[in-house]
Amino acid sequence: MTGISRRGLVAGTATAGLVAGAARAARSDPHPLSERALTRIAFGSCARSDKPQPIWDAVLAARPDLFIFLGDNVYLDTRNPAVMRRKYAELAAQPGFQRLKATVPILAIWDDHDFGEDDAGVDYPMKEESRRQFLDFFGEPADSPRRTRDGIYTAHVFGPAGRRVQIILPDLRWNRTPLVPLELGGQDYEAWIEKRAEAGEPTPGPYMRNPETTATQLGEVQWRWLEEQLSVPADVRVLGSSLQVVADFAGWEGWINFAHDHQRLIAAIRDNRANGLICLSGDTHYGEISRLDVNTPYPLWDITSSGLTEVWPVTPPNALRVGEVYREQNFGLLTLGWGDGSPTVLAEIRDVNGAVRLQQAIRVGDLTV
Repeated sequence: MTGISRRGLVAGTATAGLVAGAARAARSDPHPLSERALTRIAFGSCARSDKPQPIWDAVLAARPDLFIFLGDNVYLDTRNPAVMRRKYAELAAQPGFQRLKATVPILAIWDDHDFGEDDAGVDYPMKEESRRQFLDFFGEPADSPRRTRDGIYTAHVFGPAGRRVQIILPDLRWNRTPLVPLELGGQDYEAWIEKRAEAGEPTPGPYMRNPETTATQLGEVQWRWLEEQLSVPADVRVLGSSLQVVADFAGWEGWINFAHDHQRLIAAIRDNRANGLICLSGDTHYGEISRLDVNTPYPLWDITSSGLTEVWPVTPPNALRVGEVYREQNFGLLTLGWGDGSPTVLAEIRDVNGAVRLQQAIRVGDLTV
């Protein structure tokens, strides 16, 4: 995010089977299966390494089988490798993160601030160094394909047939074409937005939709990879996106800024009969739940959890929001009920004390092409 507004894989020791499967998964692509079914997946985003992080107590109390970092896991905001190393050292020294790392397997993808700079994309010049430090910090093996291909995107499958969970983590930074600034007739954005806020008017972000068919967040190579992943057999799919997938246009970064990408994702879900997909997202510095059911193969849910330390008091418009917005530190939790062949998902946004602030029950049987 910009201006005045808002702005892998580490294996713990708690579950030997899950850890071993996750470690094997990092060494190859497509990833082999971990034998143990997931029942509780925690997730979150936006954690400044120089701030206290008390939320990890609540995360650990939820006893997740897995934690997914959805981006802005640290705020590098630099082109200096020494500063990058210092920021990661600060996160490593956080007592709560140390306990998480020691007990819970971790998957991670980045957003702009841990990619390197605010709202950065394809032309950020230090992305190779950022990749190296990110993957080193999250324990990615030296022979991982994430170290050499066009981005750090990855996918993992956990659990046996009938309880199989696929987790897909796309990279929305490495290949992302430039954003389109909002047309303000030469006015300064920050002064313009302050005037609108004072007048009680909506405060859109600084970007416009990019209608060009060549504009992309993923790049063509990653798109082919993602489309292949959507054909992998799974009972529940989790698309862990650093940016909101479903939320209606508000001028901030999100899938909706790239019209062709947004429609291509919906088409790929339909064409590959990728049933059971639920989106997780971060970035916003508030928690919310969104639902899109127009011109989609089935209702697309997006559970946004942000931030682990960061809070933004302003709520942009979102016509697809279900319920309220939660504007305090938060993390997300998916609880999977496998039942008798009819899976369910309870999606929750929880506060720093572990109390449920937002929730949505989802029947996986309703997410069918």
